[in-house]
Amino acid sequence: MCALSAEEARSSLNQVPEWKIEAGELVRVFQFSDFAGALDFVNRVGALAEQAGHHPDIDIRYNRVRLGLTTHDAGGLTAKDFELAAKADKAV
Repeated sequence: MCALSAEEARSSLNQVPEWKIEAGELVRVFQFSDFAGALDFVNRVGALAEQAGHHPDIDIRYNRVRLGLTTHDAGGLTAKDFELAAKADKAV
C-alpha cells in the first residue's frame, strides 16, 4: 500500500473530522468518565485493530486515550489509517 500525499491525507481528514495530523501521524484523544471506560474503549479498538491487521499506538492516561495511526511499512499515512480511525470513532 502506498502512502498518501500530504494533500490526499489532508483531504481524507473530511472522513474523520475529529482527528488531526501531527508529525505525519493521524491522532485523536478520546476522553471518558473514568479509567474503566477508557480501558473498555482500548479493548474495543484492539479488537478492531486485530481484525484489520493494523495496529495504532495507544497511550492511556486514566480517562484519556490517545490513538496514533500511521502505516510504518508504507512510510506514512494510508487509507488503512483513515479506515481504522473511522472504526475507532464508531467504537466510542
